[in-house]
Amino acid sequence: MSSLQALCCGLPLRPLPENRGRWPGVPHAPVRTPGLSPAEEQLALRNALRYFPPDIQELLAPEFAQELRLYGHIYMYRFCPDMEMRAYPVEQYPCRTRAAAAIMHMVMNNLDPAVAQFPQELVTYGGNGQVFSNWAQFWLTMTYLAQMTEEQTLVMYSGHPLGLFPSSPGAPRLVISNGMVIPNYSSRMEYEKLFAMGVTMGVLMCSGVYRSSQPSQEGGGGAQPLLLCAQLTVLNAGRRYLGVQDLAGKVFVSSGLGGMSGAQAKAAVIVGCIGVVAEVDRAALMKRHEQGWLMEVTDSLDGCIERLREARRRKEVLSLGYHGNVVDLWERLVYELDTTGELLVDLGSDQTSCHNPFNGGYYPVQLGFAEAQSLMASDPAAFKCLVQESLRRHVSAINRLAKENFFFWDYGNAFLLEAQRAGADVGKAGADKTEFRYPSYVQHIMGDIFSQGFGPFRWVCTSGDPQDLAVTDQLATSVLEEAIADGVDPAVKLQYMDNIRWVREAAKHRLVVGSQARILYSDQKGRVAIAVAFNQAIARGEIKAPVVLSRDHHDVSGTDSPFRETSNIHDGSAFCADMAVQNFVGDAFRGATWVALHNGGGVGWGEVINGGFGLVLDGTLEAEQKAKMVLSWDVSNGVARRCWSGNRKAHETICRTMEEIRGLVVTLPHEVADERVLQQALRP
Repeated sequence: MSSLQALCCGLPLRPLPENRGRWPGVPHAPVRTPGLSPAEEQLALRNALRYFPPDIQELLAPEFAQELRLYGHIYMYRFCPDMEMRAYPVEQYPCRTRAAAAIMHMVMNNLDPAVAQFPQELVTYGGNGQVFSNWAQFWLTMTYLAQMTEEQTLVMYSGHPLGLFPSSPGAPRLVISNGMVIPNYSSRMEYEKLFAMGVTMGVLMCSGVYRSSQPSQEGGGGAQPLLLCAQLTVLNAGRRYLGVQDLAGKVFVSSGLGGMSGAQAKAAVIVGCIGVVAEVDRAALMKRHEQGWLMEVTDSLDGCIERLREARRRKEVLSLGYHGNVVDLWERLVYELDTTGELLVDLGSDQTSCHNPFNGGYYPVQLGFAEAQSLMASDPAAFKCLVQESLRRHVSAINRLAKENFFFWDYGNAFLLEAQRAGADVGKAGADKTEFRYPSYVQHIMGDIFSQGFGPFRWVCTSGDPQDLAVTDQLATSVLEEAIADGVDPAVKLQYMDNIRWVREAAKHRLVVGSQARILYSDQKGRVAIAVAFNQAIARGEIKAPVVLSRDHHDVSGTDSPFRETSNIHDGSAFCADMAVQNFVGDAFRGATWVALHNGGGVGWGEVINGGFGLVLDGTLEAEQKAKMVLSWDVSNGVARRCWSGNRKAHETICRTMEEIRGLVVTLPHEVADERVLQQALRP
């Protein structure tokens, strides 16, 4: 049995650990089909063996070659640690710096089987949200972190720990880049090959920055951003599309009960509607039911429709899991409409991992779950054809329902993008490249709050003590209440009040699994004030150990994603990644403890650039100053960008911010000439 001390002593080589292969009884990543040439297979094997001395390579080479042939990647299962993988209290890590111990705490939380989607394949969520590419990288990273001083920085290249390099106490202790492939080679096909060869790594928004992340099968610290986002999305969809505040008796239909999608059923119950969520993987569906996130389950389409009708008539609050393909469910809803005239659904979306549609992210309706997994591995081209046909059927059913009083939105999972690529009818007349027949939830629901500087602000109590989390909850709500009492803009006040209610309710729903974490949506002023309150409480001993601050990448300025976070930017810059890169660099030199820059996440490889950070509060004056600098920039960068794209709310927000922050100077855009002037100037 390994220990934390053993994890920090380098790769276990003499003797080698027993090769136990893939664990039974835990979910595993789908088999990859990278299509490597013989020369590329040799390169993949050579790249894996370079972590080991020559006298061990002869033993490991055939083992790694077999993994490559069987699974499409070399995970190094032999070196999966034989210990309970979880976020241990920070003082238990054998480190020379508090920052390194906090990073270890975050890394191990992302690999906790209660949090990770495929723990042995080092995938946190979303099918391909890797933490590392293989287990050798994990061991070396832990070793480097244990050795690190305040005058060193660990550099990570797509999961590979390059080494410790001389630095300074004010610099980040860790700098991460993931998937930063030259743009002309950043295609899905190239990704599969490069990942199989062990030279780059796909991540999603949270896994690549070791943040307390989205659990696939559990609730937990990482489920909170998903649940809060789903709750706000469904509530505001009801207000915007249906014109109602009370969702009793309204029906929301979606798909997916695995990673990010798992929060949908719970959110439906919290907002008081009827949520019907389809899931092809019975294990994922039953796990949600066992947790209480799903109230009822059925594998009968007839039974599903009958129960839906009953709940709708009685205006019950219900979360119902349908074990089957969501396309069957949508087509049955169309059949009911066409034969009885009854529209049984009001709101709809999709949360399959459609950013990864041909490798387990989306299952075609023509095949059962096991049959689809088999074809995915044996004939990827045939599987792709079935997925695209299924997407066309999927959209056709939604289009029929949308002719009635039914409203559908894209949940930021690349569903409409992949449907368009499959030839589905999702076009919108006169639209730009980022718009479809149905809106992104960012465009219609989240975009306005981003323009006000609001986004998902997270923290993790590294003591692992629930009492510390309770203290931070009380401090956060007190800070926001004081801000309201001092007077804030009415729109800001509404957001603060929503989040005060959220934090107070969060503990009642027992959402914490893994690290002791919390999230709320806040603007720049609120984030800074909360961070200062936490840091002072640590200094007084009211919080027993450091607190790690972070955020979801799905935020104001961390992500350039033209089909999601920046889909409401219409000045032509939606496909430019300056904001995310500047976010990453700016957080680094303003004092973030670690920073990360990623290609990929949410909508897929080659579709988005993300910047992320982690900041350790340890009760010192230096930590407070860093928090003020990092959090101010981390928000203001994105608000200013939206201001220049012509967003009126962002313009108002940045003007208020300039009055509050000393040293902030922004040249504001002038009013653009009206349409008549533009047309006259461009007249032939």
